[in-house]
Amino acid sequence: MARFNIKGIDNKKILDGVLPVRGAKNAVLKAQAASLLFSDEICVNNSPLIDDVSKMNELLEDLGVEVKRIGERSFVFKQPKTFKTNLDPKIAKSFRASIVLTGPLLAREGKVSFPHPGGCVIGKRPIDVFLDAFIKMGAKLKIEEDRYILEAKHLKGIDLFFKVPSVTATETLIMTAVLINGTTKLYNCACEPEIESLADFLNLSGAKISGAGTPFITIKGGKKLKRGVFNTPPDRIEAGSFAIIAALCGKKLKIANCNPNHMHAIICVLENAGVDVKKGSNYILISAPSKLKPVDIKTHEYPGFPTDLQAPVCVLLTQAVGSSFIFETVFEDRLNYTNDLVRMGANIMNCGPHRAMVNGPTPLHGREMESLDLRAGLAFLTAALVSEGSSTLHNVNNIDRGYEKVEERLNKIGAEITREN
Repeated sequence: MARFNIKGIDNKKILDGVLPVRGAKNAVLKAQAASLLFSDEICVNNSPLIDDVSKMNELLEDLGVEVKRIGERSFVFKQPKTFKTNLDPKIAKSFRASIVLTGPLLAREGKVSFPHPGGCVIGKRPIDVFLDAFIKMGAKLKIEEDRYILEAKHLKGIDLFFKVPSVTATETLIMTAVLINGTTKLYNCACEPEIESLADFLNLSGAKISGAGTPFITIKGGKKLKRGVFNTPPDRIEAGSFAIIAALCGKKLKIANCNPNHMHAIICVLENAGVDVKKGSNYILISAPSKLKPVDIKTHEYPGFPTDLQAPVCVLLTQAVGSSFIFETVFEDRLNYTNDLVRMGANIMNCGPHRAMVNGPTPLHGREMESLDLRAGLAFLTAALVSEGSSTLHNVNNIDRGYEKVEERLNKIGAEITREN
């Protein structure tokens, strides 16, 4: 396991320069999975070089897909004549997004076998919505030991209402429906920009998907798609994470290669906290203010405040003058990381599994920590940057799952972070 040694800069506004954003993790993984919908090959550009992308490539290669890297950030996926239909358990258990392969593989080959998808602590979530949808489409389910086995001679289009909007379920069911004869109608869908990017890509390759980016999506399916190119959009969560770091310790920091139109929620929070945010067509410019104001946060599905930025923004609120309130509405127990922030000196009072009161400003002190999930890991890194003294952050492979060489990019603008194995 790797670890970071981080020298704190004690709230000094020293980070200066350009911090580039990579391609969106939550978009590229679905494009990789979508390669199973094609009769020939696809090219995926602007891919972030992160652990989850590598794992998805490994899974696809194990199924029989030929994966070839071209240039620095592009991959070509060529489909085989015959597929394996069993997802490798060791790889599939290691990251949540492996679940998105199940629908396309079931629709294409008539069967799929897979373990419960894994990932970090926050990633181990129920998959009932996927299984129920596949059964409704005509699949038969067997559970043997720790594997789910789905088989279907013919899947059919359905009308499906999501009890809770789910990005991953929405995308998986879109991809599944592309290969199914008939029409599938999805209600109460997630509306994230990554869903729209996926649908636009599939439509350009021959799919018939309407309504992506809205709560109601219609898919008219029935045939494999032809050669396509997916240009991965910028990662709005990474951009938001960097914006929070800039608001804490940025002298004059430019977050480059991002889409400010996908960041309204975090920009609004930063502006309410007293941060001056200048927006360009593909960048934002931020300087940390002399004093931060308290802000109340309530997470919500897009376009609301993203749950994936809840932990990093909590670090920001520990330095605001006054009391802020956090209400986590998406995930259970996603406030557990606050215990470590309290040990660093933060004044945070948890009010149950979904709510927390953050009182500030409080000086933070460097300490030894462990990254238990992707977003909390980035929050700990952010806290260590604004702390007095030095910190050691263990298990940073969780951060590597979603942030490509983040320490190298931060070091180029003035941070002091070393990686050790």
